[in-house]
Amino acid sequence: MPVIICVPARNEEQALPELLESLSALAVAAERLTVCIYLDGCGDGSRAILDRAAAHFPCPLIVAAERTCGDANAGAARRAAMAMGLAVLADAEGLLFTTDADSRPRPDWIEAGTIALQAADAVAGRIIRLDGAADPGQSRIERYYDRLHRYRRLIDPVPWEARVTHHFTGGANMAIRASVYRALGGFAALHSGEDAALLDDAARAGFRVRRDGAMVVDTSSRRTGRAAHGLASALLALDAGRLPAVAHPHAATWQWQNHAAARGAFAAIRQLEVRADLGERLGLTADHVLGVARDCPNAEAFAMRIVPASPIAAGTVSLAVAEEALAALEAGWREVAA
Repeated sequence: MPVIICVPARNEEQALPELLESLSALAVAAERLTVCIYLDGCGDGSRAILDRAAAHFPCPLIVAAERTCGDANAGAARRAAMAMGLAVLADAEGLLFTTDADSRPRPDWIEAGTIALQAADAVAGRIIRLDGAADPGQSRIERYYDRLHRYRRLIDPVPWEARVTHHFTGGANMAIRASVYRALGGFAALHSGEDAALLDDAARAGFRVRRDGAMVVDTSSRRTGRAAHGLASALLALDAGRLPAVAHPHAATWQWQNHAAARGAFAAIRQLEVRADLGERLGLTADHVLGVARDCPNAEAFAMRIVPASPIAAGTVSLAVAEEALAALEAGWREVAA
């Protein structure tokens, strides 16, 4: 099956040579692979670097450039890069991978993503920051969210999740079936968060979203980013001594427990007792539950659509408080499992 790598870039002449080197080293047959790079209003030497590289690159390297006005829009740029990939495929099926210009996919990136897409429809890989040891605050935050996601899969397991999972949903490391991407309508033109929004949309549509720790990309720890509210902004805040407040894990736990309940109820949702019991859990009428179920193609879509925001007004808390609360939840789960 053809594989298309789609990369948006804006004024990345310093980063592109290392990206191209990593893409050249991918363990994938060159005849399967095409690389598409969309230059979003670049005013530097990025085009010249790519034009020179295309002459001897091991697979087709397609470059498109458009000068835009105003601020960079991460979602619009990634959408344009993915459109290049879809144009290569025409109407055929294929696998679309995306990363960032300041990132370095590992040599087995395509292999790991292809394996993941045999079990799922979209996959988010692990993102490892270059020189991450210099940012212990960010590492602590990432460890917390990894633990939180693993706890999610303890109380709401799905068969398509990776054995070694994680919390990342970044566009620096994603892959999706072309047919699924088309069905979702592509990345939204958001200034930031287009990656998480696409995966949320996929789950609500009933597609299987997998977070796979075997699919790895190394990314920059730079403080000058291209997207508003991205990693660079988070690192700058940590440099200034500001640890972010996070959502209390009790609120998320309520949602995930009810996701599991909704999955279990979906097959028998036409039974009044089943939908009444689920509605009581969620504060909904049995008729409302049935109405949502009728519009859902499978249990995944139903679980993602029927469960409302948590009624637990836990608010945001310090990272230390959240870590302590999560440790108590994990300990409670181990006691139940034992």
